[in-house]
Amino acid sequence: MKLPPLSLYIHIPWCVRKCPYCDFNSHAVGDALDESAYIDALLTDLALEAPLTLDRPLQSIFIGGGTPSLFTPAAIGRLLTGVRKQLVLEEAIEITMEGNPGTLEASHFAGYRDAGVNRLSLGVQSFHDESLQALGRIHTAAEAVSAVESAKEAGFERINLDLMFGLPMQTHKMAMVDLQTAIDLATEHLSYYQLTLEPNTRFHRQPPALPMEDLIWEMQQAGQKLLVNAGFEQYEISAFARPGGQCLHNLNYWRFGDYLGIGAGAHAKVTGIDGNIERRWKQRHPGSYLSSLSQGDALLGSRELLPEDRVIEFMMNALRLTMGVERPLFQQMTDVSLNEISEALSEAKRLGLLSPDSERLYATPLGLRFLNDLLGLFRVND
Repeated sequence: MKLPPLSLYIHIPWCVRKCPYCDFNSHAVGDALDESAYIDALLTDLALEAPLTLDRPLQSIFIGGGTPSLFTPAAIGRLLTGVRKQLVLEEAIEITMEGNPGTLEASHFAGYRDAGVNRLSLGVQSFHDESLQALGRIHTAAEAVSAVESAKEAGFERINLDLMFGLPMQTHKMAMVDLQTAIDLATEHLSYYQLTLEPNTRFHRQPPALPMEDLIWEMQQAGQKLLVNAGFEQYEISAFARPGGQCLHNLNYWRFGDYLGIGAGAHAKVTGIDGNIERRWKQRHPGSYLSSLSQGDALLGSRELLPEDRVIEFMMNALRLTMGVERPLFQQMTDVSLNEISEALSEAKRLGLLSPDSERLYATPLGLRFLNDLLGLFRVND
């Protein structure tokens, strides 16, 4: 079994405050942030994970959160220098960092660029102040626009904007204005996705008034059309890119590649020399993470993926891509033959959810709309 490409995910778990819709592992920063101690911990964590690379070079690094831009450029520079000392990096490596489009963070963009970050992902979410307030965001629409301009002035050519639709009290016109504003800012990548009320969030406990489902569907359809007409390609359910602007890190996830995960609550997927595939995850709370590392290791748990796990997890990722993947990649990444799931494949095609293409595995437009139904065909019943 050929080893998959390898990426690195780094989690920085602090935010200024927790947004009411967010179910990520993030924590309000409070009065003090010891970024030096956390960078030390991350590099210790990486040293423990390094043998899992099996000498593969990293093709991408993603620094997510939380809000990584709460850390200074000096801290991010020390982090990336430490990564380079421990691991081999591909020459054209993509290094993404998530950032908040606030005034303070934007003032640091040039420093992040100098530290080695070459792609920014900004959590804009909306260009209407009333929507931002409803979402609990701490930036304004004007600051979001200014942040994009600041990023370009700092030398960033690769910028993603996160934008949501189906927001509290949002009209169709508001959604289209949000999207057109993002298009006019001329970034290379947009993540355009619906607000969902996730468990363990304040919005799930106290649901806001959201647009009707029919209106949300209209927003999605009109938004996708607007993006395509503006020169963006939809290459994944919620990801749109101008030519050459696809996110390499996320593509590695969706093509069932390997990735190391360091930081509080970080997850990893790694393939061993024997072909076994393991999921690994770290202590979630920053305090527990730091304490556990000081005692030797922050690993909270791991499990080996059985063949049936590999099938559904591969499909959950690959079928999000609008053009799917080459058929041989399935066996290459899962060590399972397509013949073993021929019945599910045939049923998916009969229902019009999976393309009959003989060279690629990908969902039809109907399959993308009803992806959960499509994936259900590949689940093994308990």
